[in-house]
Amino acid sequence: MTDLPDLSHIQKALHRIQPHTHRTPVLRSKQFNERVGADVYFKCENFQKIGAFKFRGASNTVFSLTDEQSMKGVATHSSGNHAQAVALAARMRGIPAYIVMPSNAPKVKKEAVAGYGGIIHYCEPTLQAREDVLNDVVDETGAYFIPSYDDKRIVAGQGTATLELLEDYPDLDYVLAPVGGGGLLSGTSIAAKGIRSTIKVIGAEPETVNDAYQSFKSGKLQPATNNMTIADGLRTSLSDLTFSIIYKNADDIITVSESSIIKAMRFIWERMKIIIEPSSAVPVAVLMDNKLTVTGKKAGIIISGGNVDLDKLPWL
Repeated sequence: MTDLPDLSHIQKALHRIQPHTHRTPVLRSKQFNERVGADVYFKCENFQKIGAFKFRGASNTVFSLTDEQSMKGVATHSSGNHAQAVALAARMRGIPAYIVMPSNAPKVKKEAVAGYGGIIHYCEPTLQAREDVLNDVVDETGAYFIPSYDDKRIVAGQGTATLELLEDYPDLDYVLAPVGGGGLLSGTSIAAKGIRSTIKVIGAEPETVNDAYQSFKSGKLQPATNNMTIADGLRTSLSDLTFSIIYKNADDIITVSESSIIKAMRFIWERMKIIIEPSSAVPVAVLMDNKLTVTGKKAGIIISGGNVDLDKLPWL
């Protein structure tokens, strides 16, 4: 695929979204560093508005729309964080947001979308149902569709987290990010390689939903055949766009088990005293399982979000 976004798109995105987003903190843990034998820097997007990195891409897209494009509102389908992000960004711009959500989406995310003013349309928990209902909503309202990751503006927005991280800590040897649909890892890889080509960019994925790993290793886009993972934000497959970017820029994709994800999530809750969701724990698990040799190095991890249903914690 040609005409892929580059560092300049991410720099423009950061300028566009700075008035609307948080510059999230970068935290460290002495105990974690001792455990993995490296200096690790956690870019905490769990402290971003809506509690996840998704607000970066959504706000970049919403605020890049022309008045004509946005006049009838925006629409999307999402089970959680992207839904919240679009709803809040739309409210901040003063336009309606029509959100198609599967009926089995986490309760905490349904309530958050409604709280941000999103107009929710529920559907059956299948991709086909989501797309069908979304098409009906767009036909009825004329709203502008904002995909969750398959869009250059989304990718550029997500990359701003790594741009900020490397502004604060420019000498990192590695940057790790979870990968589901690939918007975050795409933006991460563009930002990192655009700033310094020697940085190693590592994607992290659940073993049970390893389509990105298989695609990266084979050089051919392969859809997910299973979506059973505790990391509910990583159940989607790469698109042609995100696969092209990741295949070009990333250095590796590493998978981890469900038990390792839960263990890593609990470690961060207990030792760092911050709430992260299972998807955020996937790259943490890569280091805790010693699946990447980072001894004596500096590694950044994008903590993608912290939206968790407290009634359904995975270790209960």
